[in-house]
Amino acid sequence: MPLQSSPIQAEITQSDGKSFEQLRRECLQNGVLFEDPDFPARDSSLFFSESVPVNVEWKRPKEICSDPKFIVGGADRTDICQGQLGDCWLLAAIASLTLKPETMARVVPPDQEFDHRYAGIFHFQFWQHNRWLEVVVDDRLPTVRNKLIMLHSASYNEFWSALMEKAYAKLNGSYEALKGGSTMEAMEDFTGGVGEMYETKNAPGNLFSIMKKALDRGSMMGCSIDITSSAESEAKTTTGLVKGHAYSITGMEEVNYRGQTVQLIRIRNPWGQVEWNGPWSDNSREWNYIDKAEQIRLQQNSTDDGEFWMQFEDFKRNYDKVEICNMTADSLTDDVKHHWEVSMFEGNWIRGSTAGGCRNYIDTFWTNPQFKLQLEDTDDDDDVCSVVIALMQKNRRKLRKEGLDLETIGFAVYKAPEEEDHLGKDFFRYNPSTARSKTYINMREPHHEADFLIRIFSERKLELCECSGICAPEEESSEEKGLRRLFDQLAGDVRKQLFNTISPVLDSMYHLGFRSFICSDTKPGGQHREAGVPEFKVFWEKMKKWIMLFLSFDTDRSGKMSSYELRSVLSAAGMRLNNQLLQLIGLRFADQNYEIDFDDYLTCIVRLENMFTAPCLLFPAQFLMLSMNV
Repeated sequence: MPLQSSPIQAEITQSDGKSFEQLRRECLQNGVLFEDPDFPARDSSLFFSESVPVNVEWKRPKEICSDPKFIVGGADRTDICQGQLGDCWLLAAIASLTLKPETMARVVPPDQEFDHRYAGIFHFQFWQHNRWLEVVVDDRLPTVRNKLIMLHSASYNEFWSALMEKAYAKLNGSYEALKGGSTMEAMEDFTGGVGEMYETKNAPGNLFSIMKKALDRGSMMGCSIDITSSAESEAKTTTGLVKGHAYSITGMEEVNYRGQTVQLIRIRNPWGQVEWNGPWSDNSREWNYIDKAEQIRLQQNSTDDGEFWMQFEDFKRNYDKVEICNMTADSLTDDVKHHWEVSMFEGNWIRGSTAGGCRNYIDTFWTNPQFKLQLEDTDDDDDVCSVVIALMQKNRRKLRKEGLDLETIGFAVYKAPEEEDHLGKDFFRYNPSTARSKTYINMREPHHEADFLIRIFSERKLELCECSGICAPEEESSEEKGLRRLFDQLAGDVRKQLFNTISPVLDSMYHLGFRSFICSDTKPGGQHREAGVPEFKVFWEKMKKWIMLFLSFDTDRSGKMSSYELRSVLSAAGMRLNNQLLQLIGLRFADQNYEIDFDDYLTCIVRLENMFTAPCLLFPAQFLMLSMNV
């Protein structure tokens, strides 16, 4: 009897807003087979950067064989055989998924077949960026000479794995977008879980115990061998292993071998062939020296199917990375299962404002998005505060057709001063991090844009906020309001002459090259009036302060400042902006070299002054605008 998945509120992704059930019902009523307009059976769904090298025909399973089945004899890891696409990372994750039936039934709903209520439409569910998504596809699959050229099952008439790959390709824009990746990425998309990575050459001494506990808890695992150059990618070694290739980890066992306990690990190559040929491989003599019943249990159906055993010490010597996707944020080094509180933020790295790069670029590193968390209550069983931080980038595969790819990302954790909000350059110059992501490569350059999702898991509820909220200055005093009313009564034409001298005086004092001033105030109804002497006095003092701030950051006296310093300048002027506003300002005023000249800087700061103050304060809307060269 097929497993029934629990109800999941997955978001509809089809462009017409219709669900799988709606689309299937319409097709059955109209007597037609579904053809997906969002992912058509065309070359553009296969590749975006190259032409299809062979004559590909899109065929439905009933055109390929006479008796197609969605699943034959239960979905298992032997149903995954790699095709022409370099997506072994995805296939390794799918193989791990088959080991967890409940999760498998959620991702691959069993309520679909080729006989009962067949309409040429199938659906799958994936987790992306904290949401479960329903992805529907038609069952037209790419073939050459009547054979599937992408992912396929070892059984000629089984099609769940091929259709799942097509749905995942649709989610990411094309089949080509699936080339190259991390097994953990797909594992997280199948579970919404939290990934962690271990380097086998620098792993804790109890790595076998950690991995076995993970497998027992239903976690998904993969492993790989590093490459030193692209020429080594998928190169086969003399021991039968493949470099730069993603494998699934499907079993962990301990056996009694000649009076000693030996730790074994079972690994699967998604190719469905090419196996380890060393000790404990399929036909090695080591199997003759363990209990016969144990040998039969561990070696059942042992064929050249891509799956093999090896001793754990050999595994650590030959493989470089282990990726684990925990179904929850439970620590695998604890024996107790915890309930975790979850906090989530979505954000962006925007060039010119918050794309600060890694710590090697100290002048901009501090401008990266910052989050402040405060841990107060210890865990239930320990005198510590446990935190799991998970960072991922969004939508990069889908953007590959636009020339973008996955960025190198990471995070660092610092002990922050209690009274500080957004930490500045000097803090990071003189203070080391207390922790950072293991997979972070310290070569990320600034100016690279991406969207991200950060999830923070804690056993006890914590206080978490994004640094730099907006703080408004004080409102206009009653005295200032009285002065304004008096000025409105007595205003005259002489004021205009005062402002005619501003540009040459400031230019001669500071050599900043003003282009022009338009000085006006706005009456109700949109009419303009010129500003007065009391306002001019205040304006003059503010102007001097703003100029001195600009000069302090224009270190080479070029008349320009780095857009990454804008946060510091505005903070010194009493204006604190959140990341979203700062990013918009950077995009609006920074040039292609991420610099802001004085005129644009002054336009920006006056507009912000208007925004931060009450409507009738010293700088009403349109009080000062500088013309800009377009």
